[in-house]
Amino acid sequence: MRTLRVGLAQINTTVGDLDGNVAKILEYAAKARELGCDLVAFPELAVTGYPPEDLLLRRRFVLDNRAALQRIIDAAVGVTLVVGFVDEEDGDIYNAAAVIHDERLAGVYRKQRLPNYGVFDEERYFQCGVEAPVFEVAPARPSGGGTPIGVNVCEDIWYPDGPSKAQAEAGAKVIVNINGSPYQAGKGRFREEMLATRAGDNAVIVCYVNLVGGQDELVFDGGSMVFDARGGLIARAAQFEEELLVCDLDVEAVQQTRS
Repeated sequence: MRTLRVGLAQINTTVGDLDGNVAKILEYAAKARELGCDLVAFPELAVTGYPPEDLLLRRRFVLDNRAALQRIIDAAVGVTLVVGFVDEEDGDIYNAAAVIHDERLAGVYRKQRLPNYGVFDEERYFQCGVEAPVFEVAPARPSGGGTPIGVNVCEDIWYPDGPSKAQAEAGAKVIVNINGSPYQAGKGRFREEMLATRAGDNAVIVCYVNLVGGQDELVFDGGSMVFDARGGLIARAAQFEEELLVCDLDVEAVQQTRS
């Protein structure tokens, strides 16, 4: 059986504390490497803290965020990282996920569905991404060939016709979805049902990692989860506390489900 060992690092980041956030990301990356993880994923905008809001209007902050990401890249050895950060191109900025492997930025995914209701105001700051790439994750342990994965960000996975569908159709066997999703009464059940539906409908393993901690009036509850390709829940992290959830994914079973 070929497996992919994934770590979901639901950490408590601090808005604007780039040094502290980088230190925590590297701490959990080291833990994941020691536990033999092939890949470890961190929450949405983990480098900057979430939500950074008007700090994004300061170009120096955006540049410093990119320099902070480079420090993570330079220290990333022996495990693939998926890290939320602010990407920039031609004066536009994007809520993005970096895919990092062996001191190299292997690729970037840019969030496509930007929430702009309630406590969210992302359209004010970010442009929408348009591409849904699939990445090949090489195993950290001898366990066969690489595994195709799709990476997307928070709200992207809510929509049946969103990037998860396109990534699964392009061959992804695992979807890694990174989040900064605040607590709300009843939301936990909604998340679980929605993620199970996306996994089952697309016959893909879904790995959902969420932030913990608080920012102003927002409280992030963690509750990271993993679903198999039939939509069954196979792992869940605690709520309201930091945790590295480690799960071995049976990627061969995905193809069997699709057959």
